[in-house]
Amino acid sequence: MAYNAVKMADWQISEAAEKNMPMPDEWRDKLGLEKDEVLPMGRLAKLDFLKIINRLQDQPDGKYIEVTAITPTPLGEGKSTTSCGLMEGLGKRGVNVGGALRQPSGGPTMNVKGTAAGGGNSLLIPMTEFSLGLTGDINDIMNAHNLAMVALTSRMQHERNYTDEQLQRLTGMARLNIDPTRVEMGWIIDFCAQALRNIIIGIGGRMDGFTMQSRFGIAVGSECMAILSVIRDLADLKERLNNITVAFDKSGKPVTTGDLEVGNAMTAFMRNTINPTLMCTAEYNPCMVHAGPFANIAVGQSSIIADRVGLKLFDYHVTESGFAADIGFEKFWNVKSRFSGLKPHVSVLTSTIRALKMHGGGPKVVPGIALPDAYTKENLELVEKGVENMVHMIGVIRKSGINPVVCINRFYTDTDEECKIVRKAAEAAGARCAESKHWEKGGDGALEFADAVIDACNDENDFKFLYPLEMKLRDRVDIIAKEVYGADGASWTPDAEAKAKMLENDPKYDDFATMMVKTHLSLTHDPTLKGVPKGWTLPIRDVLIYSGAKFLCPCAGTISLMPGTGSNPAFRRVDVDVQTGKVSGLF
Repeated sequence: MAYNAVKMADWQISEAAEKNMPMPDEWRDKLGLEKDEVLPMGRLAKLDFLKIINRLQDQPDGKYIEVTAITPTPLGEGKSTTSCGLMEGLGKRGVNVGGALRQPSGGPTMNVKGTAAGGGNSLLIPMTEFSLGLTGDINDIMNAHNLAMVALTSRMQHERNYTDEQLQRLTGMARLNIDPTRVEMGWIIDFCAQALRNIIIGIGGRMDGFTMQSRFGIAVGSECMAILSVIRDLADLKERLNNITVAFDKSGKPVTTGDLEVGNAMTAFMRNTINPTLMCTAEYNPCMVHAGPFANIAVGQSSIIADRVGLKLFDYHVTESGFAADIGFEKFWNVKSRFSGLKPHVSVLTSTIRALKMHGGGPKVVPGIALPDAYTKENLELVEKGVENMVHMIGVIRKSGINPVVCINRFYTDTDEECKIVRKAAEAAGARCAESKHWEKGGDGALEFADAVIDACNDENDFKFLYPLEMKLRDRVDIIAKEVYGADGASWTPDAEAKAKMLENDPKYDDFATMMVKTHLSLTHDPTLKGVPKGWTLPIRDVLIYSGAKFLCPCAGTISLMPGTGSNPAFRRVDVDVQTGKVSGLF
């Protein structure tokens, strides 16, 4: 049944739907899993992916469906809601469907944006567990990451306090000569804590650490999280966790977690994170939650592991990419699919009337403040102007060889005439288009959408990467800037270009992925530029090296790895009933 999404809060819909939610033993039978392949954790369960993959390795994969979006407003445009709605719509059509979504960070959940559980009748349940730590993966990642910082900073203190002979006798290790001005890592916490962006550590005496400038980032921005999203198994996790560059020595040589002999212990903390957590939609379609990497600076996808499991368990497997097609789909296309070897059948481009109006010149959208009337009342002129952004994103997806399905994620305030403009533009650009009212009506509101996706999955596509791995870093950035963002090309600061040349000349980095870093609020590096800007150049100011994840991250503009908490954060409305223990106020 569909709940009254207009009158009920998301947490209330989740609470009502949870009354009939299958328990772990029921999921085992529903999904045809063996007893030891389901690892119960209260109302939830983890799936032992190695056992499942090994048992089903000869079974053909299902249809692989990726969900992305047009350039969003700061509120997001409902990719998770659309992913859940598509699963529900396909479920109503009687097909075997499931999916994989990212785990939300506690930072946005307790800030302005709220959790990433979808919304209305298209959300993941149980919402409280999903929003408040789930089965502990982020906590394990924080422990692993911060252990690396403990190893680094304690090592720096001991190297300062002891002679070479004393150091060898006490630690059995040679001096690493870490350069305190070239420490690459900081600490992490899973909140938006702007007060921790820049800190001084080690204040006190010689036994109180090494005094230096340091920083905190948000947990999902950790390279450990990025690694979890792309690994294939536990051995791969262990190897990558031992190759993280934490600093450089005074001769410019990288100092890794392996050099600090901490990578194996980090793996011990993260050993259980390799298994996806099983949840479901409000209409009880199975959906795994696994990994939650920062989409601005990392791959921004749920894990390769979850997709591999889902393609064996489901005839139709839905996965979501972070942010818009210029970031999320581009990284799915050229990084995740290259790493995984999995070929998608179709990509869904989530579009909303409100975002198209913003791109058409509508008033500023600010999280935590009610939408201006232009977004809730009919305005055909703004929609007409704004569809250019959607058409651009259709073109981006088509360059991969995929013909996308445009989903109009329709709100009850959108009008038929506004939706007709979007449909006409999408079809003229060569895409299928479907309206979907999954937020309001669940699967029953997503039947047209589900049918369009089924049809698209039956089409042959010529999926191909934008560039070969042999292409040099600066050439990759140039082609992404031109073909994906619509820029005239890329420019490099002298320091960034020198770093790029060094990386290009070192064969060690030849197979590293190019992981672009820029704002998600514009096709450009400038979040204030909406629509499809013309006549601009993408400025690259630095290249970050994620040596464990094997990412080279060219940075366009300034991206903070520690968001700030707003003036009216969500935590003000979260409460607990002391009689029942039920949590309210999440959204």
